[in-house]
Amino acid sequence: MEQNRISFHDQISSNKLKSFFLIIVVLLVLLALGFVIGQAMGPDYFTTIMIFAVIISIFYIWIGYYFSDRIALASVNAKPADENEYRNFHNIVEGLCLASGMPKPRLYIMKDNNINAFATGRDPKHAVICVTTGTLDKLNKQELEGVLGHELSHIANFDIRFMTLTAVLVGMIAIISQIFLRSLWFRGDNDNDNKGNAIFMVVGIILAILAPIVVQLVQLAISRKREYVADASAVKFIRSPTGLINALKKIKSDHSPPDNKINKAVAPLFISDPFKKNLDNLMSTHPPLEKRIEILERM
Repeated sequence: MEQNRISFHDQISSNKLKSFFLIIVVLLVLLALGFVIGQAMGPDYFTTIMIFAVIISIFYIWIGYYFSDRIALASVNAKPADENEYRNFHNIVEGLCLASGMPKPRLYIMKDNNINAFATGRDPKHAVICVTTGTLDKLNKQELEGVLGHELSHIANFDIRFMTLTAVLVGMIAIISQIFLRSLWFRGDNDNDNKGNAIFMVVGIILAILAPIVVQLVQLAISRKREYVADASAVKFIRSPTGLINALKKIKSDHSPPDNKINKAVAPLFISDPFKKNLDNLMSTHPPLEKRIEILERM
């Protein structure tokens, strides 16, 4: 029996909604952690922790917001894509941008025989798309359109900004948890202010240990949902899933050893896991290629 068709509009809306729900989960964990620590240690203590966490997070936001593209490009040793040498690359991106009404991003090349690509930048006006040399060598025009449509979708959906916000919230929870746990070593046994708050203290310790783990899993889940959104948005851009389906099939069957050492911090940016794990578990940055292909084939 033929599987039900999937509307790319429904796929985009569903996964965006799931992403926002997961962000709310992170915020609820942050509030719960703050409430329990406030009850266990006193509101003044928690306010002090929050001030430190906010200061560190603001600095992190500033660095990530304004320099994310430079950091990502430098980490993979990417170079600007010369318009004469990579004319086809520029032509495809220009055509997709004209069709979608987006400004053309800056284009970069990284030397790697694997098929992969990523987009970064704080907004469409300051965006970058980087592809591997293997992507240009191994994909035909239709497949390359599919990959570039996927990356342009990340830019159009402000995914870099969204993931930066997620990283900041997750970072704040980690900072607060660490400060709370470390401060327990310096508290005297004769502190009578919190004798009646033993339960909150125990709950606070448990939550401070588990919260960073939970929100990191949520962060990875958000990353996987944004890949589904970008796949569906690419179909919306190009009006056909065929190119992206065939590109993902080639990525799945490509077993070339990596030529470039990729930092794990930038791995979620790529269209597929650069470490080629392709696992369907809670620790994955990307959904399995098989599942992405199956969903695209039903569009």
